[in-house]
Amino acid sequence: MAQIPLSYPTTNEAVTRTQAPNLGAWGLRLTALIYLGAFILVPVLVIHIQGLRFGLAEFWASITRPEAMSAVGLSLYTSVVMAAINTVVGTLTAYVLVRYRFPGKRVFNTLIDLPFAIPTLVIGVMLVLLYGPQTPVGRFFDRQLDVQILFETPGIILALLLVGYPFVIRTVQPVLLQVDPSQMEAAHTIGASAWTTFRRVIFPAIRPAVVTGALLSFARSLGEFGSVIVVAGNIPLRSQTGTVYVYTQVEAGNLQAASGVSMVLLLIAFGVTLGIDLLQWRRHA
Repeated sequence: MAQIPLSYPTTNEAVTRTQAPNLGAWGLRLTALIYLGAFILVPVLVIHIQGLRFGLAEFWASITRPEAMSAVGLSLYTSVVMAAINTVVGTLTAYVLVRYRFPGKRVFNTLIDLPFAIPTLVIGVMLVLLYGPQTPVGRFFDRQLDVQILFETPGIILALLLVGYPFVIRTVQPVLLQVDPSQMEAAHTIGASAWTTFRRVIFPAIRPAVVTGALLSFARSLGEFGSVIVVAGNIPLRSQTGTVYVYTQVEAGNLQAASGVSMVLLLIAFGVTLGIDLLQWRRHA
């Protein structure tokens, strides 16, 4: 019986085959790093260089102006209020979508993602058409309840609520789907009420996702501009948020003031993002 000769790759062929995947992997890494640096790292560095261009004293003066501090404070306040409301409502909405069946559930589930698709400027126009002083709803709040929604803090919070609505829902919903229904059934079997079951069984399992969704919602609202500039009125020391303040300073040619407040907003957003990453790391550890 004839033997088939076996051919083995030469040393050069083996080295080439070993190095080829490594070259491809390094190419992908280099492409990702270049893209990250060009579109994120470089703009962030430019903001910091401009903000500190004239020294720390000038930077401190630019961010401690009454208008700047009021704008940043209003952004923080409205973002915290929005995040608190959306955390509660978003968690309840995710629970309803996962645990209950009702007519129109698929349509409602699709509408939740609508704020991701439409421009935020359109959201501001929608709120003006609904709560403006010329509308029945706006006149009712103004005359009957003595509450002005547009061009005041309530209008900003409404805009942020609409923009940040999907974040908590889409963060909590996948985790709720992974909760074992048998645990809830066991709790009901031993006489636990629906609230006790949610508090003792469901919420501990979804707590990290709830906190992550709240931080994502807060970070998103902190940088919101399109809808806010329509409903806020841009009144300094009253209804001017941090992003709108930066816009007005750029329009006025005061890049130092705009860069200083932008640095503050970036540092806050970076801190929140770092907190989200730490929570997700602890969750999967």
